[in-house]
Amino acid sequence: MDGALVVPVILAGGSGTRLWPLSRERHPKQLLRPFGERSLLQETHERVRSLPLGAAASDAEATLGETLVICHEEHRFIVREQLEDSGGAPATILLEPVARDTAPALTSAALWASRRGGDPVLLVCPSDHVVSDLPAFHRTVSAALRFGNEGMIVAFGVSPTLPETGYGYIRRGAGVRAGDDARGYAIDAFVEKPGRDAAASYLASGRYLWNAGIFVMRASVWLEAVKRHRPEVLSACREALAGRLEDGVFVHLGAAALEGCPRDSIDYAVMERLSGSRLEPTADGREGEAIPAAVVTLDAGWSDVGSWTAWLDLKRGDGDNASYGDVFVHDSTSCLLHAEHRLLAAVGLTDTVVVETADAVLVAHKDAARKTGEVVAWLESERREESRHHRRVERPWGSFERLGSDEGYQVKRLCVKPGEALSLQMHRHRFEHWVVVRGTGRVTRGGEEFLLSENQSIDIPAGTAHRLENPGSTPLEVIEVQSGRHLDEEDIVRYEDRYNRQAGGGAGRAQEP
Repeated sequence: MDGALVVPVILAGGSGTRLWPLSRERHPKQLLRPFGERSLLQETHERVRSLPLGAAASDAEATLGETLVICHEEHRFIVREQLEDSGGAPATILLEPVARDTAPALTSAALWASRRGGDPVLLVCPSDHVVSDLPAFHRTVSAALRFGNEGMIVAFGVSPTLPETGYGYIRRGAGVRAGDDARGYAIDAFVEKPGRDAAASYLASGRYLWNAGIFVMRASVWLEAVKRHRPEVLSACREALAGRLEDGVFVHLGAAALEGCPRDSIDYAVMERLSGSRLEPTADGREGEAIPAAVVTLDAGWSDVGSWTAWLDLKRGDGDNASYGDVFVHDSTSCLLHAEHRLLAAVGLTDTVVVETADAVLVAHKDAARKTGEVVAWLESERREESRHHRRVERPWGSFERLGSDEGYQVKRLCVKPGEALSLQMHRHRFEHWVVVRGTGRVTRGGEEFLLSENQSIDIPAGTAHRLENPGSTPLEVIEVQSGRHLDEEDIVRYEDRYNRQAGGGAGRAQEP
């Protein structure tokens, strides 16, 4: 590892389908806090930032570079807020205007990390995994970095404990070494998610590992692999980076280039083609030396929390149940019972998942709990908000919560953080009435400015430019009553916004308050 720069790359995309209704399109799994104060994204950030480089003599000259986080533009403010709240070194956040899966995301990160001519070793981690044994994780990373420094692409494999059908598998080959203490295996093959019988045979053979989705490689090695096997992905990512817009910690990738980029995963784009059973010539027909690949074994209490069943396994307690919130359980076993806003009583249940949120309830047999994507697909087909948002919606200035609605009106509660402000905006079709219930607000209405204290109110006519600010040191809470013929969020004309929320935006995108 002499002189190596190690750059953590956190893949923070996600569609919010597998753990619906807790996860949503605008608040996907990696932003959830399943074990208390910190989200899965924050746990991942801490895990990679705490790598003990330099603890071993052979790592003495290795240094940890700035973390790169790549996510969708719609998540940028909450991702930034969570990273800042988790402390540690700052991160650069690469923003995708459209989701294109993990291969383009990693390619963009590799291009950014090597843009000044360096060739760092990349530690690539999904943002939504659980690792309970941090020292064991760090030891595995240390071994993988040695292989990666020698030009190999390294995958992390988890020793299977049951015939899991929800994971991909890696068939390991002969043992390999890097230096005296880094041990791994050649990769014989990547295997897609198997059926039950095949998974059982994999477990019995002892030759297969779960594919953890964590990788180590030099940036140049990944870019060469993409150039050989998915050159159109590399070309689109180069164009997207060339057309970027930098805005503080945010790097908005070019929208037009990424919209034309193929969707592909790291496994399908590259890894399956590098394994011993799937070697291929270069994309242009040239014979090229195979890029070596290895797998290291990760035994660190890993889970991708990819389903409600996995959530149950992680949080089992009395009666083999897992419960959260105001829950009463009687004569029930192997159930996940999650309540966020009201009492949940479970009587005589077995192998059942019940998840309650403010606007939706999921009830499913645990063996069918992986099919929440079908619920989300139906919600999207019906244009239902429950697929995209919770009732409480995060914004860079704070949040708003929908309290009720009917034809011609809706009621929201706005919470504005100290020192923050909504954009200066206008609505063509709706009338608004604001009542301050906590704190002090500064209101701009046309050419006038008002300070409103608790229990004071103001009307905002349609067609009037207006803004709400919190000049105080405590949160500002406002009840907003909207009335009119059109109440959707597309009825916003924004004149000025301190968060640059139109930067990198596409035509036709709904404006945000």
